[in-house]
Amino acid sequence: MLTRIHKEDKDVLKEYLMSRTQDLSTDVLVTVSNIIQDVKNNKDEACLKYTREFDHVLLDTMEVTKEELDIQISKCDKDFVEAMKLAKQNIEDFHKLQRQNGYLLQKEMGIYLGQRVLPLEAVGIYVPGGRAQYPSSVLMNALPAKIAGVKNVVMVTPPDSEGTIHPNIAYAARLAGVDKIYKIGGAQAIAALAYGTQTIDRVDKIVGPGNIFVAAAKKLVYGTVDIDMIAGPSEILVVADENANPEYVAADLLSQAEHDPMASAILLTTSEDLLNSVNQQLSKQSAILPKT
Repeated sequence: MLTRIHKEDKDVLKEYLMSRTQDLSTDVLVTVSNIIQDVKNNKDEACLKYTREFDHVLLDTMEVTKEELDIQISKCDKDFVEAMKLAKQNIEDFHKLQRQNGYLLQKEMGIYLGQRVLPLEAVGIYVPGGRAQYPSSVLMNALPAKIAGVKNVVMVTPPDSEGTIHPNIAYAARLAGVDKIYKIGGAQAIAALAYGTQTIDRVDKIVGPGNIFVAAAKKLVYGTVDIDMIAGPSEILVVADENANPEYVAADLLSQAEHDPMASAILLTTSEDLLNSVNQQLSKQSAILPKT
């Protein structure tokens, strides 16, 4: 539900917004640094230990087999499958236009200037889990890598309570051409991708969103590997009047609010009626959103 803050409460809103600009806390960085060091030293053993500790799942192996993937994909809804196929086409149409070509220029006899544009050998994509499932994140990270010519696209994602991955995530991974999938999340997953373990090979770049511990881990391994960015917590501001569709406004707010407990979804409106309608839609839509 939206918490009402009226214009006379602007100092409350300002204080809230300013509190979100703080850097990662020292406690988080220390915790994540210890996890990274543990994974560097103990590799698979440390990864499986943290999966037991944080995800409450006992795994024998982190790798998702083809048979496991087939089983999960068979559970997917047909409408979801069609929607993902359309999304894939749209994403590919856009990113194919971003491909760059090298060039070679002869300035004078024996002197050449040029640039070679080469794909990375291996990229790791982090796909969040736990609070909700994000198959779109799989497509938006894996497909550009494939279009660029990356040979090895590795996906890491936290296991669910059954020790497997969500069917929608499984289908998205296959649709996007992900080469290997591992059931591991959090800072330990980032460390495994950055330094490698007995099961997980190190990569050249790590991309994808995650919670504050994932963000901290990406910050700490940057330099050992490349990363996309330090993202989050997610936020959105919707400005709307009485003519706005409350169903659409609620969907936009939820699209960011579902990412993380620290996410911020703000509606700025002059209409009390719209606010009440959006609150009704938030209750309705959040009740049916798929969660893992």
